Amino acid sequence: MNHALILPILLPLFVGSFLLIRSRLSLTSKRWISLLATWALLPISAWLVLQADGGTLQVYALGNWQAPFGIVLMLDRLAALMLLVTAVLAGFAVLYAVRGDDERGPNFHALLQFQLLGINGAFLTGDLFNLFVFFEILLIASYSLLVYGGGPARIRAGMHYVVLNLVGSAFFLIGVGMLYGLLGTLNMADLALQVAAADADRAPLLAAAGYLLLIVFGLKGAILPLYFWLPNAYAAATAPVAALFAIMTKVGLYAIIRVFTLIFGAEAGGLANLILPWLWPLAMLTLAAGVVGALAARNLQVMLGYLVIVSVGTLLAGVSLGSAQGLSATLFYLIHSSWVCGALFLLADLLARQRGELGAALRKGPALLHPLLLGGLFFAAAISVAGLPPFPGFLGKLMLLRSVENWQQALQLWPVVLVGGLGMVIALARAGSTLFWRSTGEPSPSAEFDRVRALAVLGLLACSPLLVVAAQPVHDYVQAAAQQLLDVDSYLQIVRGGGA
Repeated sequence: MNHALILPILLPLFVGSFLLIRSRLSLTSKRWISLLATWALLPISAWLVLQADGGTLQVYALGNWQAPFGIVLMLDRLAALMLLVTAVLAGFAVLYAVRGDDERGPNFHALLQFQLLGINGAFLTGDLFNLFVFFEILLIASYSLLVYGGGPARIRAGMHYVVLNLVGSAFFLIGVGMLYGLLGTLNMADLALQVAAADADRAPLLAAAGYLLLIVFGLKGAILPLYFWLPNAYAAATAPVAALFAIMTKVGLYAIIRVFTLIFGAEAGGLANLILPWLWPLAMLTLAAGVVGALAARNLQVMLGYLVIVSVGTLLAGVSLGSAQGLSATLFYLIHSSWVCGALFLLADLLARQRGELGAALRKGPALLHPLLLGGLFFAAAISVAGLPPFPGFLGKLMLLRSVENWQQALQLWPVVLVGGLGMVIALARAGSTLFWRSTGEPSPSAEFDRVRALAVLGLLACSPLLVVAAQPVHDYVQAAAQQLLDVDSYLQIVRGGGA
């Protein structure tokens, strides 16, 4: 077995546990350990991407118990890509955090490592129960990170977040329990075989379990009408936490892609493509609601939360097409949106630190200490997230628009995406003009600027032009990943042949 496959789980597990056990270490030591561990995930993830690009599905059987009887990890192109996206985002988020955001309470870096443990585990697991386990790990860590530093706004947003996700976890358990009671297995590949062979008597209950899972993943992914927790929660969190949370909605979308292409995909008999009729209207409504929310926002960080919702709707539209072209456009846009939204949350904090008591409120305020630098960063991030050329957001949207195969869907998708993009441009232009042009003329006495924080923002934003430069190989990779996802038979070899 390829033992590198389990490293993205073991590394944050051991480092997080060590930081908890040795909680009396100096903050400087904790920072260096966390930085080294987080950035070590980048070469590991890159190595796994190279391995996955060979096209062979790799399976890691823990304890050497073969599927479907034992716990397995599964590496394909999609899982490797998600690991790499997370590693890049987390690396710059922790670099930003070590400049003071980790001083607001104890055990920040341990919680961050456990968050990465849950996220990486969710991407690698090959069975539903362990998907639930890793979901709970990342959620428990995120509860603490969200309220890190205290304050009424964080506690209020944290309570909403906790209650909603506890309800979601209950639904997840009910759905998993129904599937296990009906089919006697939770291995995803084995579930695909069992669902395809299920008789008509069990089909309604299996469909009910599938819809329960859709509700759970829709809550994690912030799909309409389950997105109301997100803008205030992301706005209340500290900047590095909000930046890392940019990948959290993608975990929910990943789970939708994984479960509903493998278990309830085209080979699922009478339950084939179970949720596709629901995804299309949900995607359009989520995208539209996100744009309206961004236009109505009076706080930069709240507006960025709604832009995350816009990206969720755009990604869901690609998934709902049910084709390799739609999925490849989704994956390309996912890479871009995760990095640029994370960079915007960090940049919003940089701006707020120079505006005194006004913070991120979109109102006339004091002049900024470094308007040219911050204005240039904001302009680049704004046109990238809005999907304007030559940035990768434009390429992702172009791929999505070209992937529509019939004119009825084109009539629905094109106006929503294009008008939604115009709405994003208006919202971002209004925010930029307020922050940089409408000023009192004097900087705030409490204004501060940190070069390392600015470097973290610049590094994450630099990923956008790099993605443009590498657009062809990235496009080829996501196209191959989409085709691999739709080739369900290769996943079924996990249980037919005991491995791949």
